[in-house]
Amino acid sequence: MKKYISKFHYLTQDLRSRSHLKQAIIACEAGANWLQYRCLTKPDDELIEEINEIAAYCDEWGTTLILTNHYHLLNKVDAQGVHIEDFDADLKAIRKAIGNDKTLGASATNITRLRAVQNTGVVDYCGYGPFALTNTKPNNSPLLGFEGYRELAKHPEIKIPVIAVGGINIEDVGPLLKTGVYGVAVSAAINMAADAGRAFKEFHKKIY
Repeated sequence: MKKYISKFHYLTQDLRSRSHLKQAIIACEAGANWLQYRCLTKPDDELIEEINEIAAYCDEWGTTLILTNHYHLLNKVDAQGVHIEDFDADLKAIRKAIGNDKTLGASATNITRLRAVQNTGVVDYCGYGPFALTNTKPNNSPLLGFEGYRELAKHPEIKIPVIAVGGINIEDVGPLLKTGVYGVAVSAAINMAADAGRAFKEFHKKIY
């Protein structure tokens, strides 16, 4: 069964002004099984407070909580893992720091990087993209489009679970899953929707 990862993040231009906590509550109540918390603008004390508030809801609903980059906080908050966006990060050192019981994800934008992530032998899954144009976070990498994911079939040596990321809309889910990716990560298409809970459920139907 594919895992659906709903990325939730800090929306500086969200006219609906949904806080991280509000986004988490909506996602959990709608049935999210994975959430990725992304906030790179707050000091650790504020992050810890907010993450623990979110973690309480995730625990209540059985939702896995993954942090973006802040692996040094894993021993201070109730999160189940970390996703590292930095391509230059020492993933083996991070695995040693967080232990084997935490999930470790990483990012890749091309086959070479994807292979390198896999070859570390310490990463559980790889976010691969961007699929399409996205304003969720700055990214100057070439857009993969459907062809970029179909290309994976030409590389049977890639065994690590691949999560399609970046600018994914509801109509993209079916074709993306047919490429053989393990799952999809969705942000703006859910969090910027007028009814985020309903938007999540529509994505969930497409996947399951």
